[in-house]
Amino acid sequence: MSTFSGLNTAYTGLSAARKGLDVVGQNVANANVAGYTRQRLNTSAAPALAPTGPLAAGTGVGQGVSVDSIARLGSQQLDTRVRSTAGAAGYSAVRANALLELEDGFREPGSEGLSASLQSLSAAWQGMSNKPGDNAAAAVLLSAATAVATQIAAGYNGVAEQWTSTRSALNEMVTEVNAGAAQLANLNSVIRSTLASGASANELVDQRNTLATTLSALTGATVRESSGGMVDVLIDGNALVSGTSARSLTVTGGSSMTDPAETVVGWADRPGSAGISKGEIAGAASLLAPAGKGGTLAKAAESYNDVAAALAGSVNALHRQGATTAGTANLDFFAVGSPAATTLKAIPADASGIAAGYPGADGKGSLDGRLADAISQLGSKPGSADAVWSAFVTATASLSRTELQQAALADVAASSAVDLQLSNASVDLDEENVNLLMYQQAYQGAARVMTAIDEMLDTLINRTGIVGR
Repeated sequence: MSTFSGLNTAYTGLSAARKGLDVVGQNVANANVAGYTRQRLNTSAAPALAPTGPLAAGTGVGQGVSVDSIARLGSQQLDTRVRSTAGAAGYSAVRANALLELEDGFREPGSEGLSASLQSLSAAWQGMSNKPGDNAAAAVLLSAATAVATQIAAGYNGVAEQWTSTRSALNEMVTEVNAGAAQLANLNSVIRSTLASGASANELVDQRNTLATTLSALTGATVRESSGGMVDVLIDGNALVSGTSARSLTVTGGSSMTDPAETVVGWADRPGSAGISKGEIAGAASLLAPAGKGGTLAKAAESYNDVAAALAGSVNALHRQGATTAGTANLDFFAVGSPAATTLKAIPADASGIAAGYPGADGKGSLDGRLADAISQLGSKPGSADAVWSAFVTATASLSRTELQQAALADVAASSAVDLQLSNASVDLDEENVNLLMYQQAYQGAARVMTAIDEMLDTLINRTGIVGR
């Protein structure tokens, strides 16, 4: 082995140490960058040259160090777990937030809730029973009836607005998925080209993994490895991204809660549903489904209609049996159309249109107020508006608690998966400082070897043969 080979050995040490310092610098610079995965320099010892020929020397030392690769210290298993839990957490979070918003609109229990308004209406009927034909008592009753009708309509309209808001959010989610899929397909192309050229694509892979996690949170998509360092993204077994190609999703169906067409998230290139059962999109779609298919918001709106219909039906059924003080009988107190929640209103303008008592012997309404008293007690009867409203509020609260519990559990699972991923892939500054010192000393040592060999060569070249002159 020649003396000059020692220079090459020292040079490989210098190059490896410098590359190691570059990797440490990259890790430290990106220590606080979300989605960055720490990297490590992989090296190996270069073997000695095999001796050949009749005059070959004996066993020689190796040829220095070889820089093999810059490894990305991520875990495919942990990444898969993060994506899976993100899809489940996204579904539960959307539903839980929607149910909380729906429940907040009830204002129950409290003085501003519909229960309090219905009780006020019952009290107003009781007051009317004490003063049949009195315009002051009638004004109180009509005011209470109008307040109830207004509150029911406001609740129904609030649900309709929440439906429209959720539909808009669904459109935005689908737009985000389409943009993310196109970007991921483009990253696949760049990564394939980069790896084919022999360069490192670690940072590009980090960007792609972040996109894949976002797509999984939105759609519950799964990811599988493909050729050339690329990945495919699948929804219900169908490719959203396949290599460098991306497909698009679209939202079809009704644009309002009263539209009979079902809201469906499907593929842009073929009809029908895309089969999304997880993620935020699935959560939003489940809220927008028709009442007959378990749509939370449509069922809530239907319940408001049921309350209005129950109120109008029960009051009118008794009110028709009575007569006003002027003798007018068979009158409805409430008018109701379709949808019942927004069309409910009190018909009478004053006491002359209100039947507070049963018809007397003379055909006129008696002044005993028994009918108004009977109406005031309707709230305690099965099937009354009070009972329907109470059942609706209780069922919604129970569903909300269940969804909140599921969302909390899903969030814990997602957070645990992310924590495990971070513990494996995030930058440890203490470890990087140790690596920094190690590579710095290795660089200084290799430089010292080169200096020593340089001095030896200087003696060999410039001083050989001049001893004693």
